[in-house]
Amino acid sequence: MTKGIGLSASSELKEDDSIDDKVNEAQRGQLRKPRGIEREAPRILLRRPLSEDGAAVHRLIGNCPPLDTNSLYCNLLQASHFSATSVAAELDGELVGFISGYLVPERPDTLFIWQVAVAEQGRGLGLAGRMLREILARPACTQVRHLETTITPDNAASWALFRSLARRLDAKCADSVMFDRERHFNGQHDSEILLRIGPFAAR
Repeated sequence: MTKGIGLSASSELKEDDSIDDKVNEAQRGQLRKPRGIEREAPRILLRRPLSEDGAAVHRLIGNCPPLDTNSLYCNLLQASHFSATSVAAELDGELVGFISGYLVPERPDTLFIWQVAVAEQGRGLGLAGRMLREILARPACTQVRHLETTITPDNAASWALFRSLARRLDAKCADSVMFDRERHFNGQHDSEILLRIGPFAAR
C-alpha cells in the first residue's frame, strides 16, 4: 500500500499555518478584497463520509498518484465503518478531498491516518491540514492523544503536512521503520516509516 498524499510536494510544502488561517478567514468573508476585484473563496464542506461516497473516493484516489488504489469494496468500508474517523471534502457537490483513518485497536488514544487524497481543484488551499484537524475535533477522537501515519522516505509532501500538524499541536514527532522494504515488501516497495505525533492535548 502506498501511504501518503495525492498532491504535489511543492503545493503541500506551502501549506503552513498562516495559509490555513488566511483560507479560513476568506471563507468567513473577513479578508478585504482588493478594490475593483471580486473574489470568492471556494466553499468547501468538510463532513463525515457516507457509504454512497465509496465510488467517488475510489475515483479520487485513482486520480491521485502515487496513492495505491484499494478495491472499491475497501473504500465503501472506509466511508461507512470508519466514517467517524475519516473525512470527505466537497466543493460544489464534488468530492475533492478524502482522508481515511481509524483508532488503533487496543490503543483508543491513537488515531492512525491511512491515506490523504486531494484533487487538483482542492490544492493550494491548505485542505489536507484542515481535514486532519476536522477529524481530531470529532467526538470519536476525544480520547486521542497521539496520531500515527506511515510515510515513504521520499514523500516530501507527507512529511511537510504532518510536521506542520505537529507544530500546530505543539507535539513531538518520532519516527521508526514500520514496514521494511525487504522484510515486508519483498523489495517491491519502499520502506514505510512510522511517524508518531504526540502526546498532545484534547481538541
